[in-house]
Amino acid sequence: MAATPRHLLVVDDEPHIGLLLRPHLEHVGYRVSLARTLAQARSVLGDSRLPVDALLLDLHLPDGSGLDLLRDLRRATATRTLPVIVLTAEGEERILDEAQGLGSALLTKPFSPTKLIARIAALLGDSPPHPPPQPLGESA
Repeated sequence: MAATPRHLLVVDDEPHIGLLLRPHLEHVGYRVSLARTLAQARSVLGDSRLPVDALLLDLHLPDGSGLDLLRDLRRATATRTLPVIVLTAEGEERILDEAQGLGSALLTKPFSPTKLIARIAALLGDSPPHPPPQPLGESA
């Protein structure tokens, strides 16, 4: 894991996805921001005070397709190489092929947080994160 916490942006309109993922990701040392719409995602991505190190992106959002955001990211010099994992229940090959063609990794729903954390670490070139040690006297 990096010396300063990596900042992950989770973009998914299903509130339970963010609520389930955030504690797992924070437990292993990531900083997590949540967005439920493309507009919210663009706002977080545009905030230079807290740069995003990787994006976890759903394709079906209330204000458009995650593919639109992914295309925009790949056109912009600053985000052309931003690591992206598409989290989707999408089964249409054409859409999945385009997401991969735009340089994203794919993880289909449902998925385990453990598998996601391993994919994030691999994508960022981090060693696999380990949970922080618990204080003596506490059990797991």
